[in-house]
Amino acid sequence: MADTRPILPPLRDVIARHGLAASKALGQNFLLDEQLLDRIAAIPGALADAPTFEVGPGPGGLTRAILRAGARLVAVERDRRCLPALAELEEAFPGQLRVISGDAMAIDAHAEAGDGAHIIANLPYNVGTPLLVGWLSAQWEPLPWWSSLTLMFQMEVAERIVAKAGSDHYGRLAVLSQWRSDAKIAMKVHRSAFTPPPKVMSAVVHITPRLAPDGVQLKYLERLTAAAFGQRRKMMRQSLKGLPGALEALASLGIDPQRRAETVSVEEFVAIARILSR
Repeated sequence: MADTRPILPPLRDVIARHGLAASKALGQNFLLDEQLLDRIAAIPGALADAPTFEVGPGPGGLTRAILRAGARLVAVERDRRCLPALAELEEAFPGQLRVISGDAMAIDAHAEAGDGAHIIANLPYNVGTPLLVGWLSAQWEPLPWWSSLTLMFQMEVAERIVAKAGSDHYGRLAVLSQWRSDAKIAMKVHRSAFTPPPKVMSAVVHITPRLAPDGVQLKYLERLTAAAFGQRRKMMRQSLKGLPGALEALASLGIDPQRRAETVSVEEFVAIARILSR
């Protein structure tokens, strides 16, 4: 069967024609390798006619790959310089792309993308973690509004998201990412793949939701991990003494209060938070 997808100009030509030098202030680093971009867009699985949400498309490299996969895409771009290039993609993929000019931190992604959306983005470095925390912290009844998160981060942040108890990278972000989700590094991306090359390596993290554990309220888990990791080198009996009921919860679960937060597993934090939630 013939390939009926539109023939698009090389990304480098688009960037040059529209004068889209990457903005350091906006945390921009563009990916131009279209084979790599297609691999990233394939991580969530089949996207044909699937609602999809992208943050910071820039000149539209990953946007092209998502559209080629057949998704119905909403893309939010803060840099108005990029809007003419994205408008060309709207024209090339009629009915598949809607571009919103604005700040993703101020936009309700759920309202724009709809239930079951896949979020796929080469996130600007300066807003990546706050956006992730917002999506992970949204109310789940019993699952979130999004189907999956496929997000590019600096390698250090990616390692913090997928870290296991006992590792140097383990902390609050790992617990938040894993207590009701499965998180994995799906792909490592060398700094040389970007224009301009960042100073650090990057990785694509893929997160899929699980049913939230019964009887656990997020606000109590957040308070618990804030206290525990706020003084991560101290024993739990010291770091949790100001959190009502926490030390009693440790005792009832048989968790040694002399342990430090980085040794306490996600499952153990969930068990403690369940008691506090009562």
